[in-house]
Amino acid sequence: MARFLHIVAIGPLAGGAAGTEDRCVTQTAPTPRSPRPQESPHAEESPARTGPRIHPAWWVAAVAFLVLIGAAGFRAAPGVLIDPLHEEFGWSRGGISFAVSLNLLLYGMTAPFATALMERYGIRRVVCGALVLISAGSGLTVFMNSQWQLVLCWGVLVGLGTGSMALAFAGTIAGRWFLARRGLVTGVLTAGGAAGNLVFLPLVALLADGPGWRAAALAVSACALAVVPLVVWVLRDRPEDLGLLPYGAGEDYVSPPPPPAGAARRTLGALRNASGSGVFWLLAGTFAICGATTNGLIGTHFVPGAHDHGMSEPVAASLLAAMGVFDLIGTVFSGWLTDRKDPRRLLAVYYGLRGLSLFFLPTLLGDGLHPPMLFFVVFYGLDWVATVPPTIGLCRRHFGEDGGIVFGWVLASHQIGAALVAFLAGAIRDATGSYDLAWTSAGVLCVGATVMVMAIRRPAPPRPGPPAGPGPLRAAPSGAGG
Repeated sequence: MARFLHIVAIGPLAGGAAGTEDRCVTQTAPTPRSPRPQESPHAEESPARTGPRIHPAWWVAAVAFLVLIGAAGFRAAPGVLIDPLHEEFGWSRGGISFAVSLNLLLYGMTAPFATALMERYGIRRVVCGALVLISAGSGLTVFMNSQWQLVLCWGVLVGLGTGSMALAFAGTIAGRWFLARRGLVTGVLTAGGAAGNLVFLPLVALLADGPGWRAAALAVSACALAVVPLVVWVLRDRPEDLGLLPYGAGEDYVSPPPPPAGAARRTLGALRNASGSGVFWLLAGTFAICGATTNGLIGTHFVPGAHDHGMSEPVAASLLAAMGVFDLIGTVFSGWLTDRKDPRRLLAVYYGLRGLSLFFLPTLLGDGLHPPMLFFVVFYGLDWVATVPPTIGLCRRHFGEDGGIVFGWVLASHQIGAALVAFLAGAIRDATGSYDLAWTSAGVLCVGATVMVMAIRRPAPPRPGPPAGPGPLRAAPSGAGG
């Protein structure tokens, strides 16, 4: 990971360094000759002004990536445990799915408030508290003997914890620490969710199939606690805390003012302002379909659905994790495309292809691996959360500095859709004995999302903002938002 960050960071590093050394070097053109000032009469100042070879923004992004890996893995673990819990306690799949749907709902509804809390109280405090909640919720499940306890632990505690480290957290890190390559960083951080499935799902499935689901729950609890020291050590709220500019910031960059007091008030105010725009409702509606067809349906029910066709749970979980590998590639590539192409057209392609693949899924499931099933895994993986960078980009372009909080509310709609479909798909399985109706209905929803996203108007030029702020300085951050 460090090597990757170093390679990605090389490009604008000289420009960023020049911005930090501007007070002692009067010309910006000879930045490639940066060693020369060390031989000048002011050589005693050069050690203090020489920045690190890799901008700290990349290390912050690396830790955020690790946190998002954990958040996704912790949230996805209950999907692998549906059948073991059904077999041990006799609970219906619909009842177990209700706990998962509550987890997904709180994951989404917590996100906008968590974003505002991070701005008010700091990223480290919020993330550390979230990790402790996840550890407690997962660890306490080993003592449960009633279904309401599953709802409390996995539904409430783990849902609140993972929601505090949701994709809005990725938008906050990218927005504060990066001006250049912001879309790419958003894509990489978003892909942390896919990597979380890759790391955790096979492990949880193997533990559930071997020592039992309690061992899997304890493993999740321990992993959540293990990340806390790294968060305390590396994460900082803003580059200004280290005396640095955001990655890619130029000489004219001015740090944004501190957020106003009242995190909840600002969060609700951003929702009130955004809800008057048709763009917000189109984004919320399409992202709800995104959540319904990923976390709600495939993420929760693919493993038990494949198991219905004779596939073993570890194999099915490995296929779901393999989607994470291609999701990593697809989301990073989508972030790169978002910096260069119309986000609306990207979303239309993503939703259309996703719907097409879901129509074919009922004919692909079987008791073993075969090329069409592997093709579905690759195809769906590439498309999984490729929708996130364009959606974040549209939020930034249409809602300015409130874009991060607005995306938190859009993400809430994503999880509302996921929660609804997670429950309904389990109920369909209980009622019909098959998931086929759930797969095809989700394909129809994706067709609708394709139509909706093309109804979003082309982003207008950045609004001038309040009179108190200088116009050019306010336009720079939103213009770099990809």
